[in-house]
Amino acid sequence: MKNIKIIEVPSEIGAGTRGASLGVEAIKIAALDFMSNFFIHFPSEKIPTENRLLHEPIESPYAKRVKGMYTMYERVGKAVSDTLKNSFFPVVLSGDHATAGATIAGIRMAKPKSKLGVIWIDAHADLHTPYTTPSGNMHGMPMAISLGMDNKECAVHKPDSLTLDYWNKLKNIGKICPKVSPDDIVYISLRDFEKEEKNLLDRLGIKKISAKEVRSKGAENIVRSILRYLSDCTDIYLSFDVDCLDASISKGTGTPVGNGLREREAEDLVSKFMQNRKICCLEITEVNPTLDKENLMAEIAFNILQRSVNILMMN
Repeated sequence: MKNIKIIEVPSEIGAGTRGASLGVEAIKIAALDFMSNFFIHFPSEKIPTENRLLHEPIESPYAKRVKGMYTMYERVGKAVSDTLKNSFFPVVLSGDHATAGATIAGIRMAKPKSKLGVIWIDAHADLHTPYTTPSGNMHGMPMAISLGMDNKECAVHKPDSLTLDYWNKLKNIGKICPKVSPDDIVYISLRDFEKEEKNLLDRLGIKKISAKEVRSKGAENIVRSILRYLSDCTDIYLSFDVDCLDASISKGTGTPVGNGLREREAEDLVSKFMQNRKICCLEITEVNPTLDKENLMAEIAFNILQRSVNILMMN
């Protein structure tokens, strides 16, 4: 049986829409509504945020609040690394997806010799950089940070030196860069990306599996083929962004997109992955209850969380 620790990261400085910092509490409310005492069972740690920066003018338009993001990367990276070193399984509940790069950094800091696989269940590629970003929002950047990529080939901006200084610090956190290799990444339900990201995906030959493919082949087969694909990896990080779900159900997130997974498909995928012993960390992110009706998104997230943790407890 695995010892589980919940790491709460109610940060939303990487998002473009306000409200994701309330996502963690919304998931706890969902647990209460389901009469579950889930959150009493496990030790948890709440990471202090830099959300006060949301009230301040933006210094770096191509990597908004990048200084605060660096602070968050240091905090989250350390928390994840310490959790793993103390033989706990980190379950990260984060506001926006930006700090997922810090989760990856934390895994690599705890396991510097590991070959880390990443399963990124998300509508978006999150491969933007300060050179290519259409919005400047850093939740579109964690995969580029983890890959140590600038994608200058597709540059549309000239970021200032302060922005680039912090960007380079983010990539090098834990003194390991890159944190992950393109061959060790699989995207599921990816369907909304800009041409600069497509260029990178194609250039790096990163594996992608659509929601349609999950539907036609079934979760079981998809999970088996992905684990085969990542068989060289010693550890695998699973990142679940709720916008992987179809827009008809994913109202409660900042960036809903059509043609996504159904609730049951997402739940089956995650729970089947969680049966594999190489999975070393689970993250659930981007629940935004201010955009939701009846806390539906948080309830779906909680169902996935509870099922995943039950499997960990049995394994």
